[in-house]
Amino acid sequence: MTNRLPNKESSRSVAVKSRLDYPVIDTDVHVNDYTPALEDYVQHYGSSALVDALRKALGGRFATRSAAGKDWYQQTPEERQHHRTLRSPWWARVTRNTLDLATYTLPDLLAERLQEQGADYSVLFPNDVLAPAAAGDEFRQPLHRAINHFHADLYRKHAHRLTPVAGIPLNTPQEGIEELEFAVKTLGLKVINIAGGVRRPIAAIAAKYPKAEHPEVARHASYTDFYGIDSPYDYDPFWAKVVELGVPVTTHYGSQGWTGRQSISNYMFNHIGHFADGSQAFAKALFFGGVTRRFPGLRVALLEGGADWGSHVFTHLVDRFEKRNRHAVQNYNPAEADIELLAALFEQYGADLTKGKPVNPQTLLRDSLGISALPHSRDPQGDELDDFLAAGIESVSDIRDRWVKPFYFGSEADDRTVAAAFNTKVNPLETRINAIWSSDIGHWDVPDLTEPLAESWDLVEQGVITADDFRALVFENPYRFYTEANPEFFAGTAIADKLAKR
Repeated sequence: MTNRLPNKESSRSVAVKSRLDYPVIDTDVHVNDYTPALEDYVQHYGSSALVDALRKALGGRFATRSAAGKDWYQQTPEERQHHRTLRSPWWARVTRNTLDLATYTLPDLLAERLQEQGADYSVLFPNDVLAPAAAGDEFRQPLHRAINHFHADLYRKHAHRLTPVAGIPLNTPQEGIEELEFAVKTLGLKVINIAGGVRRPIAAIAAKYPKAEHPEVARHASYTDFYGIDSPYDYDPFWAKVVELGVPVTTHYGSQGWTGRQSISNYMFNHIGHFADGSQAFAKALFFGGVTRRFPGLRVALLEGGADWGSHVFTHLVDRFEKRNRHAVQNYNPAEADIELLAALFEQYGADLTKGKPVNPQTLLRDSLGISALPHSRDPQGDELDDFLAAGIESVSDIRDRWVKPFYFGSEADDRTVAAAFNTKVNPLETRINAIWSSDIGHWDVPDLTEPLAESWDLVEQGVITADDFRALVFENPYRFYTEANPEFFAGTAIADKLAKR
């Protein structure tokens, strides 16, 4: 058989890498599971019923089906309109580049080609790692455990340069704790991947329309629990266990199917920005729910959404805190209005509006604000006035400590908006947002795995970011993310080797 592997010295990324005096850490590599091997492993791990549950979970992961059981491609345009069937993803993997397709599936080949890619160490996200989340209660934990075990065994011999994440279910804090402890203590996995939220039924509707009797109602009448705020469960024990075990948390949480991302015809309409929106909701829940205050050692990477939204939210958290902290919000308290002054001004300037009718000072404020501006039955009282209370925000620097420090934002190689992360003229307190380099190889946006590092360096040559920004992106920020959670994260790896030689 002819060896079709290219010369490792030929890629643009290798040329970029040769100029660097620091290692490169790739925080987001997607690998495929070879289905026969995975199913055989699951079969021996559990039973044929567990394999059936896996197939069902994988089959229903992205497919949006109508009441008739048809997915988007089986439905007519009229049926899609009738059922409002979401246009789901298709052709999400690299195939024309057959070498890369094999690379994402064969661990030995991936390890061999890492040099060609330009990375020293990569964190792997098997595409099926969270598929068990779609399984029923009976199979969700066993499937997660089996798949995590499969990946731990598969990549163990390449631990020097590769580490797979563990998929952790979070329908309840307890199941999350159980699978976290097994993944870390038994399997030796070092990073976890979670969904940024879990769908739950709206209790009032579920009581009136039980799922068993009204499955279509149950499918739509739900909300997303983002764990940190307004959850029916207390997730603090889970976050405490994460910090205790020294585990970095990652998520690729999307929002396709949410309001504004419900096109029944266009995948790109639903896709653009959806990771940023999904991760933003999750991160804000941790912030406003006080999770990042109570667990300052928690480190969370929000992947595939870019870093510009991290800058955006940080800026607007500061803006809103300055206008609506528990003291400043009194500027909008109706009780603070000077009724006598308001009445005098109406008398002097309001003749065209009052038409000579007497003005009642007792109702003047209500009438001038408009009934629609006061839809609530009473004014908020005490702690209800302070949306920043649980987060413990007393100053802008507190926002920096509880938003910027714990969160890291995965930025893909060709994403020019990463410049926002390093723009200290825009970010409050001259802050840099923690952008981390995420090649995203293995997905359709990277048709050639040898290009991402070079594409990121292109941003330097184009003046979008500086060479120091690039260093922070591909090394300093990722290194800090993993080692702030676990100081020994890189012990015994190629990163430790390279740093020791500097």
